[in-house]
Amino acid sequence: MKISRRKTLVAAMSLAVFGLAACGKKEEAKPEAAPASTVAATAAAEPLKVGFIYVGPVGDAGWTYAHDAARKQVEAKFGDKVKTTFVENVPESAADAERVIRDLATQGNKVIFGTTFGYMEAMLKVAKDFPDVKFEHATGYKTADNLAQYDVRTYEGAYLAGIAAGKLSKSGKLGVVASVPIPEVLRNINAFTLGARAVNPKATTKVVWVNKWFDPGKEREAATTLVGQGVDVLMQNTDSAAVVQTAEEKGVVAFGWDSDMTKFGPKAHAAASVIDWSGYYIKRVGEAMEGKWKSETTWWGLKENMIDLKAFNANLSDDVKKLIAEKRQGVIDGTAPIWKGPIKDNTGKEVLGKDVVADDKFLHEIKFYVEGVDGKVPG
Repeated sequence: MKISRRKTLVAAMSLAVFGLAACGKKEEAKPEAAPASTVAATAAAEPLKVGFIYVGPVGDAGWTYAHDAARKQVEAKFGDKVKTTFVENVPESAADAERVIRDLATQGNKVIFGTTFGYMEAMLKVAKDFPDVKFEHATGYKTADNLAQYDVRTYEGAYLAGIAAGKLSKSGKLGVVASVPIPEVLRNINAFTLGARAVNPKATTKVVWVNKWFDPGKEREAATTLVGQGVDVLMQNTDSAAVVQTAEEKGVVAFGWDSDMTKFGPKAHAAASVIDWSGYYIKRVGEAMEGKWKSETTWWGLKENMIDLKAFNANLSDDVKKLIAEKRQGVIDGTAPIWKGPIKDNTGKEVLGKDVVADDKFLHEIKFYVEGVDGKVPG
């Protein structure tokens, strides 16, 4: 376990005792309790302990890197008023996750962020045993009185990447290295394909699943397989930079995921779908400090600056960047929604009627590939 370098500052306080002089019929003063303001000041001097649980290594790229960069922003914002702790490489297995979450609560962390889908059940269980601790779970769907849920609309970044991919691909064959077949990942694959087909209606997407969030070896193998199938543009929904590195070696195009991965493939890296969690973490930690925290569900995206397509390659044309900027604004102001019918799945079945705009319930329940994605969703 690694602990931030912030030091705890505790104000030393003492009570002065005053005696009353005997005078006439005045009674001797009774001892008084410390004023409420004094108690509050003492409590305020104690830093709020905040814990983070990561599924991968903090490293220098990807999902966990993005969360840890935001944790550092929390420290920068609040200084000695907070003390943050993180535990990396925590498996999603119930026993491992529960053990770490319970340890952080026992150690006095009053706000705990679990940053991957697989921690949901363990957080729900531990939250019942620590009602005074505020728990937050990323990408899941269950809440409790002291358990909130938060997520990022990664599909918006994937859609913008798809637009660029559709313009950059010479073969029209795109590939995605995918992690785990849950709605979150399927949304991203589909949005990437919708973006590509918006500018190239004949574009297709192949998918290779690695069934892990972080496994550089498997990610590299999957990327190599896709390139061998004729794919010339790669996207990923995995946590390492292996896909971008492979693209650099194979001479194809790739998009960074969750963070800027340019340094891993300067020629291959077209742009990156970058997540910035700092606004959310600062808001929630601030609310906990002020006694305003409450359980809620949050899903932020382009509009809230939590996701964006950034780190454009210098070789990306101004025309492509201009098109991306226009589509981005259309998503933000609602004039060009990503999920607007008619949309069909890849069997030809209509899943969204003409002019119907998908709501969040629809998006959370996606279990299909859209038209243009090859293959079947794993059972």
